Amino acid sequence: MGSSKQPLHIGILSSPGLGHIIPVVTLANRLATFHNVSVTVFVITSGSSLAETEILKSANKSKMIDVVEIPGVDISNLIDSNTKIVTQLCILIRETLHVVKSVISAMKHLLDALIVDIFTTEALPIAKEFELPNYVYIPTNAWFTAMTVYCPFLDKEIEGQYVDQKEPLKIPGCKPVRPEDVNDPMLDRNEQDYREYLKVHGIGFCLSDGILMNTWEDAETGSLKALRENDILKAIVKSPVYPVGPLIRHDQQIIDGRSGDDDGNNSVLNWLDKQIPNSVLYISFGSGGTLSSKQLTELAFGLELSHQKFIWVVRPPSEVGADKSFFTTGNRGDNTPEYLPEGFLTRTKDFGLVIQMWTDQTRILSHPSVGGFLTHCGWNSSIESITNGLPMIAWPLYAEQRQNATMLTEELRVAVRPKVLPTKKVVEREEIEQLVRMVMQYKDGKELKENVKKLKMSAEKALSVGGSSHDSMCQVLKDIEKRSIHGYKNINV
Repeated sequence: MGSSKQPLHIGILSSPGLGHIIPVVTLANRLATFHNVSVTVFVITSGSSLAETEILKSANKSKMIDVVEIPGVDISNLIDSNTKIVTQLCILIRETLHVVKSVISAMKHLLDALIVDIFTTEALPIAKEFELPNYVYIPTNAWFTAMTVYCPFLDKEIEGQYVDQKEPLKIPGCKPVRPEDVNDPMLDRNEQDYREYLKVHGIGFCLSDGILMNTWEDAETGSLKALRENDILKAIVKSPVYPVGPLIRHDQQIIDGRSGDDDGNNSVLNWLDKQIPNSVLYISFGSGGTLSSKQLTELAFGLELSHQKFIWVVRPPSEVGADKSFFTTGNRGDNTPEYLPEGFLTRTKDFGLVIQMWTDQTRILSHPSVGGFLTHCGWNSSIESITNGLPMIAWPLYAEQRQNATMLTEELRVAVRPKVLPTKKVVEREEIEQLVRMVMQYKDGKELKENVKKLKMSAEKALSVGGSSHDSMCQVLKDIEKRSIHGYKNINV
């Protein structure tokens, strides 16, 4: 790691939500395990998700990292029932920053650097005040990062809504982005979500000493080259870009809000133990994704028609947004799901297993019986699938998932997808049956399986000692050692 006699002590600040907390904890574990770094993870918590609570409880048991929970302040007077998720996140974090500052200031073991996630970039001035080297961790890919970097330029160049444009949005040096694939805050430029998106992400690219991304060189050669060499993007991203991924969890998490070692989790693994290799399709829409009643019904019938074995993590439907479970993952009970088609559980009992709310995804995806993944295309889930060599059915719902789905299907060619975005039109049972067979049956899915196998091997090589991502992380730590001066110990807060 370097010549320091004492291990570096790095703080990482996470925003609420499993999709943010999990990659931050994973980064922390990587630094501690493979680079001998002392890590303190600061988590701004929402206080409304049982799954979030259990994840943090599990992380706190680790001897490798320290987890400091910072309860988010009450923002009920600043939002209403129509306030969207990104805006809620940004307001919650902004209002809690004074607590973050106090917690860092009171630490006995001084930090050598602070890493913030993509939604906590407004904490970067705190790091500057404490004279700490500071970095932004973007737990997704370089193509998304490039579009986000360039968004202020698009904001000036394009009139009207992005989604109404007839031509793809051109990103210097990168594959263009289809208007329908822009991330959620860009769907409506009149919303506060869009203004928050521009503000919070812009801060990160202007103020940080470096940008870490959960991707790797072989997966995104073109986009990484653009971020490093394109004159327009370089004028915005003045700091180095460090691809350090793909970083994934290995031995957690929870099922139905309980620890991963309970009877419920064992029953899932026992069921998988009885299946033949590569025969089971795993279906999950992540920590926050929900389907409409009609779409949930069509998916159920599609699985039934396919006669392929499956494990489906199902949650109650929502008619008011695909991300409505973002802050409440794991909070429902485990009664018989009445929202599934009548008789579905009985008719599929010999080849299907339904799990409610939340499960130990890492163990399921790594099980030899699992041969494919129907996924919402959150980046955490996407790389967990790739690193387990599993082809995917791409089913994007919200955030940057539509862009991820396009990357998985068209660039990396490790996934298939419905003909029309699931957020635009209900995918009917016959098409679902076709997609399932395409991924799970050897003849149709052969090319997908070969592509994902190659990508898995390149990911393993990147993370190995001497690999591109391992070396990139070493460069980050060398930069921290060079910059670190324990500058904040005399500051009065």
